[in-house]
Amino acid sequence: MSEPTTIYTIQARRARQPYRNPLREKLSRGERTLGLWVTLAAPAVTEIAAQLGLDWVCVDMEHGATDFADLTNHLRAAKGTGLAVFARVSAISSENIARCLDLGVDGIVLPMVRSADDVRRALDWMLYPPRGSRGLGGERAQKWGLGVDDYVATANDELILMPMIEHIDAVNAIDEILAIPGLDFFFVGPGDLSSSLGHCGEWSTPETAKAIDHVLERAKVHGVTPGIYAHGTAEVKQRTDEGFRIIAMGSDLPMMITKISTDLAVIASEANGTDITHTAGGR
Repeated sequence: MSEPTTIYTIQARRARQPYRNPLREKLSRGERTLGLWVTLAAPAVTEIAAQLGLDWVCVDMEHGATDFADLTNHLRAAKGTGLAVFARVSAISSENIARCLDLGVDGIVLPMVRSADDVRRALDWMLYPPRGSRGLGGERAQKWGLGVDDYVATANDELILMPMIEHIDAVNAIDEILAIPGLDFFFVGPGDLSSSLGHCGEWSTPETAKAIDHVLERAKVHGVTPGIYAHGTAEVKQRTDEGFRIIAMGSDLPMMITKISTDLAVIASEANGTDITHTAGGR
């Protein structure tokens, strides 16, 4: 009598395809990687990012107008392109992290970290036992149950957690945070970091620069790869020279606004007979 066909027998007959994170190999070689913050629901943004050769996108579920269905569409747009997809979750919670992981993200960006305990909890929720407490599902990441074994075999080593260092409390706790076993990466958010230092709405201040320098210096000591959000090509170069290896070039909507505003200013100046092409460049 033949064995009945079940999802488990189907799994057994399939060729093994272990999950691999497209960003980890590049970062392991010390390469600089460039990405885009995504706030729009349209998956065309991610398709374009892949076509342009970016290394990663981060779908912003904290501030952006995106939900889990939108995230799924961005993941589908990136499939097979070599583009890594991160989700910045709306809050540090097991539900947010678990749902994003089961949809198939390559990593979690953890907002507004204040302490090492925030990071430890997130790592626990991200990793399967015995290293963590993540529940086992058969969702998109696991090919709807057809690739559970393949995914589970490598997920703990391939997935990326990037706590955002965007509050002075995290800066003050940076050594404890960076010493957490299994934490390989982090990401600096200069805007909120400035706010936490009393400079709300300011991107760069001497205090902010000093805090970022301190965090970067401690990252080198601990051997943790740093990332940061940059504005424009000049800052991308600056951050690259400083040693950052995960750099956001900007965000979809602000970059679009900058380009349109710049072109409108040039068009208006030409209509008025004034040449401002040398001063209208945006970041």
